[in-house]
Amino acid sequence: MVGFEDLTTGKEHVALTYGELNSDTPALARIHSECLTGDALFSLRCDCGFQLQEALKRITEEGAGVLLYLRQEGRGIGLLNKIKAYHLQDGGADTVEANEKLGFEADMRDYSMCQTMLEHLGVQSVNLMTNNPRKVKALEKYGLKVSKRVPLQVGKNRHNEHYLATKMGKLGHMMTEHHFQDSEDQS
Repeated sequence: MVGFEDLTTGKEHVALTYGELNSDTPALARIHSECLTGDALFSLRCDCGFQLQEALKRITEEGAGVLLYLRQEGRGIGLLNKIKAYHLQDGGADTVEANEKLGFEADMRDYSMCQTMLEHLGVQSVNLMTNNPRKVKALEKYGLKVSKRVPLQVGKNRHNEHYLATKMGKLGHMMTEHHFQDSEDQS
């Protein structure tokens, strides 16, 4: 585990590495934004905790890789605002509408710190586990090579179907109906 501090925001982030990272070979990687409710409290409202567990599993199965854990709760709006957004979602808003009703953009995350983190680790290219096209574009914007995108489609259940559909429809996440058909109900 390697800790980093973003001197602009004061936020602290960590990189979890496993095995030997080779600068000549793309590292299996995941950029994971903090989700206390999904990662630590096992919420079924999102797929975050499921993605975190699956990414770590795949990295260990691969024998090497890196997980960048970014402190950007609630797509960058923070934990307390995320709780407010949950209440709006309980009233019928989707995840994007809830953030916007609170005066935020749909997704306020910043991936600039990934460049510093990966450069420090000697990682020049990645096989990125993500469904989010913004993460691929962000790494490329900062001069990092995404050799390939590895879909990470896990965790669908009856409590997050609308959330996942919103991520696909409004945020452009690259998921397929396979994600919805092959996932077990976690309820």
